[in-house]
Amino acid sequence: MSRTILHLDLDAFYCSVEETQNPELRGKAFAVGGKPSERGVVASCSYAARAVGVRSAMPMSRALQLCRNLIIVPGRHKLYEEYSRNVMSKLHGLTGLVEQISIDEAFLDISDMREAPARIALNLQADIKNNLHLPSSIGIATNKLVAKIATEVGKKSSKKKTEPPFGLTIVPAGEEAKFLAPLPADMLWGVGPKTSARLTELGIHTIGDIANWPEKELVNLFGENGRDLWRHAQGIDNRPIVTESETKSISQEMTFNVDVRDEKTLEKTLREQSTEVGRQLRKNDLAGKTIKLKIRWTDFTTISRQATLPTSTDNDDEIFRTAVKLMKSVRKQNQAVRLIGVGVSGIGAPVRQLSLWDAGSEKSRKLQEVVDQLQEKYGRDVIHKGE
Repeated sequence: MSRTILHLDLDAFYCSVEETQNPELRGKAFAVGGKPSERGVVASCSYAARAVGVRSAMPMSRALQLCRNLIIVPGRHKLYEEYSRNVMSKLHGLTGLVEQISIDEAFLDISDMREAPARIALNLQADIKNNLHLPSSIGIATNKLVAKIATEVGKKSSKKKTEPPFGLTIVPAGEEAKFLAPLPADMLWGVGPKTSARLTELGIHTIGDIANWPEKELVNLFGENGRDLWRHAQGIDNRPIVTESETKSISQEMTFNVDVRDEKTLEKTLREQSTEVGRQLRKNDLAGKTIKLKIRWTDFTTISRQATLPTSTDNDDEIFRTAVKLMKSVRKQNQAVRLIGVGVSGIGAPVRQLSLWDAGSEKSRKLQEVVDQLQEKYGRDVIHKGE
């Protein structure tokens, strides 16, 4: 039985939220992100800014070169999260089959709803616009893959390049492959820069070109990814809506305003990051076995190292000590660092089997829980660990 999957994408989300707070920004070229003097990047940009070439993830200094009158707005992530929750609440009001894939995107399975899909989509767009003052684009198809690409097609086909597109694209059942065929190959899931370059070498430029290649040849060229490429190019995607997602990793990272050589500063940063990672683990009643360090040098070379512990942990000190060891194993004395980060993976429920010799660690754990509660109630600065 054919499904009906709706994909919703909030247009230029951060910028749209900022416009609700400051209507004077509407129609102007502006970007949400960091200062160019502090190596800031564009987190989101208005459609007026996009019209002159500004893009997300672009260095803010480059964005200013493209658009000299660009207005820079600092990000307010708590505000964006609040608006996201309000949108997702509306989606859950329609159906329990909602899969949120980012702060501004979600899939809905509307197969069992009586109203026509187009009417559901238009009503949803109007509700979000009228009550939250946010623009959105929607794609509808028989599966997640085609629905998401439909949203992208709708956004790109808009003639109003300086305004939100409010796209709505519906792909009828049975027409998935026909809809995908003329689109660029790199719009297909699984086609990153390397795969795209290899496809171009083979004379494959569109999704239809991929669909016309023998599946076996694609498997020979790209391994199992080749099989997925062929199936996706046919418009085949059987993945269900996942209403709950498993946490796979928790991490923190920081890009310094100025390259850091001082080891104490680096260790202080690792301490703060480890504390936050540990706090998030405990808050969600999770623990992890693998500690990962991410570090970027001044030439933008980025490396990562990891260590697997004998047992899972949610302890700040253990995360910190492991991260410092990893840093010292790769960093030369006085070597400048541009970015540093700590993460924990291999996550699951904490296993705590208290033995006679674990009394001290259990006391330490209870103390940490009290600290967490105090910081949650009065703020992070209410209590600090001594150096």
